[in-house]
Amino acid sequence: MSSHQHQHDPNHVQKQPNRPKIKDVLGSVVVIMVPLPAQGHLNQLLELAHLVASYGVPVHYVGSASHNRQAKLRSHVPLLSTPSNIRFHDFPTPPFLSPAPSPNSPYKFPSHLQPAFDATVSLRGPIASLVRSLSSGSRRVVVVHDYLMASVVQDAASVPNAEIYVFNTVSALTLCWYMWESTGMAPPPEVELDIAELISSKGFPSFLHSITDEFLKFVASQNEFQKFSSGSIYNTCRVIEGHYVDLYASATANDTATKYWAIGPFNPVKVPEKTSRRSAHVCMEWLDKQAPSSVIYVSFGTATVLRDEQIREIAIGLERSGQKFIWVLREADKADIFSGGEARKIELPQGFEEMVETRDLGVVVRDWAPQLEILGHPATCVFLSHCGWNSCMESISMGMPILAWPMHSDQPRNAVLITRVLKIGLIVKDWMNQDDVVKSSTIEGAVKALMASEEGEQMRKRAAELGAAVRGSMDEGGVSRAELDSFISHISR
Repeated sequence: MSSHQHQHDPNHVQKQPNRPKIKDVLGSVVVIMVPLPAQGHLNQLLELAHLVASYGVPVHYVGSASHNRQAKLRSHVPLLSTPSNIRFHDFPTPPFLSPAPSPNSPYKFPSHLQPAFDATVSLRGPIASLVRSLSSGSRRVVVVHDYLMASVVQDAASVPNAEIYVFNTVSALTLCWYMWESTGMAPPPEVELDIAELISSKGFPSFLHSITDEFLKFVASQNEFQKFSSGSIYNTCRVIEGHYVDLYASATANDTATKYWAIGPFNPVKVPEKTSRRSAHVCMEWLDKQAPSSVIYVSFGTATVLRDEQIREIAIGLERSGQKFIWVLREADKADIFSGGEARKIELPQGFEEMVETRDLGVVVRDWAPQLEILGHPATCVFLSHCGWNSCMESISMGMPILAWPMHSDQPRNAVLITRVLKIGLIVKDWMNQDDVVKSSTIEGAVKALMASEEGEQMRKRAAELGAAVRGSMDEGGVSRAELDSFISHISR
């Protein structure tokens, strides 16, 4: 039995949370969720919407028609179990460009999504109208917005019975890192020495090196509106990085007694069993036939574009590793994923897919894949990932170690958290050499190190133990459940 196998124990039943008895005092508190229109952001706030709605609180999820459709289409929570008190509002946005992502772009950052971000300015009026209309029939209107959507919810600050809460879509370590880096503050003495040295050194590229100037201006345009926030919500767990949650909270506390809640993981922590309702994706059928802890899952998220040369090296490295794999190889999302047009067909070495199928080495998935179900499957044992925060939280909550290949934004900091703080993974690509192609021999070596070495076994064991602790945090009496109870009690006070 593998070191993370206990997570699939059929005798383990996730406890039903003991909800606080607040419905009698709830009155008519309503929540509005305002996500940034990019998959990792849409998904997290929809998952939070499900958690809030499970307490009987009505939730209004707002965005353009295409982005709301995208969020629903890719939701981990089956539509049949969607609470009836989540309502989607399709607000009109002006037409925006939706260019195909370019593998030859000088940036790994998905700059092709910028037109969709810029178009969100048009949501300000409809959101203000929604807040006002709900406020007239509600005791309190609670607006939870993505950090990068602060400007579009600013009018809620002038509604007497409305409150605004910011959702931070990144890890607490990343928030601390950015704060220390941007202010020139030295990390406090209790921060791990090698992390403090990384933060203080000029050797690790700054956050500004991993985003575009255009996106930096967009971020800056949101900053002045954070002053309206009554509190912050994180998709993280104190079991994972409570130390950094507290450090960030204490460093950013102000005179208004801002509150902080580490509510994660937002994603479901119990995935459907083979016998119960789950996706009938072809890769799940293939996984069911594989030995326990024998498969590596490869996915670089929804916004990563890799050059053909790099894809060839990954293919050769996976084949030579001798390990079975599921590789999600799809083009990065456009700003509007439903806008049509011919998508780039990502080329693999000639005959590779036929060879993989003939030798039953793995599955190459060219479309959307049920990532959480794959990570929670007994046959899966390693995740080769770009370290987007969504993927990190899903992997950690399923007890899965990570081969870290960060691309841009917060991902390099998340990779440090995974490999140096939590010690549940290995770096595949050195962030200092962003433009280099990672050779097949490096990929092969990293896979073997995590799947077939004593050091890898220790990491897999730590990942399994951390996953069990994180899943337990969502049970009755668990630390994340207590934080969620606290948030619901606070907004319904």
